Amino acid sequence: MPTPAPASLPRPFLLACPDLSAERAGNTDTPGVWHFDSGVPGKHVMLSALIHGNELCGAWALKDALAAGLRPRRGALTLAFCNLAAFDRFDSANYAPARFVDEDMNRVWSDDKLSAPVSQERRRAAQIRPWVEQADWLLDFHSMSNSDVPLQLTGMEQRNIDLALALGNPATIIADAGHAAGVRMRDFGRFGEAGDNGTRSLLIECGFHGAPEARGVAVDQMARFLAEAGTVDRGDLPEAWFAPAASAQRALRVTHAIAAKSADFRFAQPWRGLETLEAAGTLIGWSEGEPVVTPYDDCVLIMPSTANLRPGVTVLRLAQPIA
Repeated sequence: MPTPAPASLPRPFLLACPDLSAERAGNTDTPGVWHFDSGVPGKHVMLSALIHGNELCGAWALKDALAAGLRPRRGALTLAFCNLAAFDRFDSANYAPARFVDEDMNRVWSDDKLSAPVSQERRRAAQIRPWVEQADWLLDFHSMSNSDVPLQLTGMEQRNIDLALALGNPATIIADAGHAAGVRMRDFGRFGEAGDNGTRSLLIECGFHGAPEARGVAVDQMARFLAEAGTVDRGDLPEAWFAPAASAQRALRVTHAIAAKSADFRFAQPWRGLETLEAAGTLIGWSEGEPVVTPYDDCVLIMPSTANLRPGVTVLRLAQPIA
């Protein structure tokens, strides 16, 4: 068997860490949660950041919104700084441990886990749960440990794919079914129901965790989402918040999620994501010494990463274009 490629060193973290000493107080009974109601009929929109404590771009976007005095013209708006305990562990020189304290907060959004508050993340999710349950539209900000290219994760429902296309950014849309390890916030409750029940939920991966550009992606997505929801008019927002729209968008459907069987998983090449491997059977990597290969022609690699390598963790998704 060929020798696996050596693990690369963590990338430098160049995005500044926001000072959240004021924002973490919130204006509700839930620390870190801000809520504004226009008193006018409209959607209840929720923007959530810091589900993972080392993913700072969304926190910057929410901080910018509060600094600008943003208020809903219609409906209600909730801004949530979620995993503050993990954020408090953040160290730009060693940022991976700040992802969570006890367990991944984006795998606990099911009734069975939320009713068993055995971790910091489950207890915090239970605090935030009422706000998620009230929301009609949800945008959850994330970033990635490897890829620089922003990805919009929609889930499998057409209503969310259509919304992602209507936003005009980013260029790449990923329809995926989630994680075997647990339910994400974006798929919780009504957001995970089939058909068009009036809800919309997107998870934006803004690029690499430590890239300053990820902050701009988050702000652009926030602005586009709020305008599309009718929470505000586009003219209510600073024009500088909007990045140029993508020249074209493409939607990919995830067909396989590759999970590590153990810590013995290695990629054959330093994949960055969105590579298209033309021939079925192309080597991707090795799991416990067994080759992992593409199952079909023109297979697109989505978010390859061993940064959080443990048994059961998804290290790669495989996708193909949606016809």
